[in-house]
Amino acid sequence: MQGIISAVRRNSLAELAGIKAGEKLCAVNGTAVRDIIELSYLVADEKVALTIEDAAGTVRQLVIEKYADEELGLEFEAAVFDKVTTCYNNCVFCFVDQMIPGMRETLYVRDDDYRLSFLYGNFITLTNLQEADFERIIKTHMSPLYVSVHATRPEVRCQMMHNRFAGELMEKIHKLVDAGISIHTQIVCCPGYNDGEVLEQTYNDLLALVPMVETMAVVPVGITKHRENLTPMRLFSQGEAAAIVDKVTKWQQECREKFGKSFIYLGDEFYLLAERPLPEALWYDGFPQIENGIGLSRSFLDEWQEAVAKITAFTAGEAAIIPVGTSAYRILQPLLDGFNRKAGSKHRFIAVDNDFFGETINVTGLLVGKDILQAAGKTSRIILPDVVLNQDDLFLDDMTYAEFQQSFCGRVERATTARDLVSLLNK
Repeated sequence: MQGIISAVRRNSLAELAGIKAGEKLCAVNGTAVRDIIELSYLVADEKVALTIEDAAGTVRQLVIEKYADEELGLEFEAAVFDKVTTCYNNCVFCFVDQMIPGMRETLYVRDDDYRLSFLYGNFITLTNLQEADFERIIKTHMSPLYVSVHATRPEVRCQMMHNRFAGELMEKIHKLVDAGISIHTQIVCCPGYNDGEVLEQTYNDLLALVPMVETMAVVPVGITKHRENLTPMRLFSQGEAAAIVDKVTKWQQECREKFGKSFIYLGDEFYLLAERPLPEALWYDGFPQIENGIGLSRSFLDEWQEAVAKITAFTAGEAAIIPVGTSAYRILQPLLDGFNRKAGSKHRFIAVDNDFFGETINVTGLLVGKDILQAAGKTSRIILPDVVLNQDDLFLDDMTYAEFQQSFCGRVERATTARDLVSLLNK
């Protein structure tokens, strides 16, 4: 177990001790460190002994004296120093199984590690937790955790996850919440599996554990064109999506009367597919699961309106195109039409067909560089939503941002938020 040091902060204790990026932290006070969570406890003393290995493999010992709450100034390539715990379920809806072969290795990693759930909000199934894991979670109070529930009916969860032990979910959730660990939950909703009565049972089972179960998110299954030899699966129809929206809206109203919050939230795709208006921001209660796509569209719309309202002088700058998924285009283009009328500009969103994953994948975050270039054609300015790139500036098809810039015939800019986009459009 070694933590690879990615950076050493300037003027920090670590820099003063001569530690350099690229070296490895092997132990603290003689104890091998599993992750940054454990590290935070081990370095809390006023005097710590570090075992460091340099690039040549030479190991040295360093003793650092510090204030109890003073940071060492180390940053690491990964939060987990030992092997990330991966998923050994075989879910009928798994997106990783639908990836095209031959891409970068990280796209095929199915992490199911409770530490990443606590640190970053990654969803875990609880199927691989050992007793020692429960003990550590409870002892160090790793709360909240994010749990992929899918169904609380045991036989349905076992069927969906192809794991005969998956039905023990509620026992494990009770074990956590009884010990004071709060949970955010997710349901990947699949037609014919966990919708209808099964979804209603899941809702009631989780509702009974409020407030320790803080939220319940329901997102529709995503299906790519790469499903050879996988379990048959289909998308929800417009009518089915509308029925789910109606049912969940009723539940939300009941929850708001009882708890003062909606508790259950739908992925944006349900509203778009059903052609129903998005709920107002109030109904998202501060967007606790926005990283899961819950309320992303509402947040964008409101931030756009707020940013436009603050403009004192509109500018008709060089016309730009902004690539988006086909599902978002319908609600975004009217915003831009209004902006163009005020500014006298000719900006436009373009709905990009996802040839890489298939036309059934219509969200912006899953667009790839090649498809965006194909849709853009010979235009002189493009603004990319940052969501199409990862932290290493890679698209999902392994195209780098630099390669995209070289391939595009004009100027390439990036926008992280609606506010960023409005600012770029008004230049």
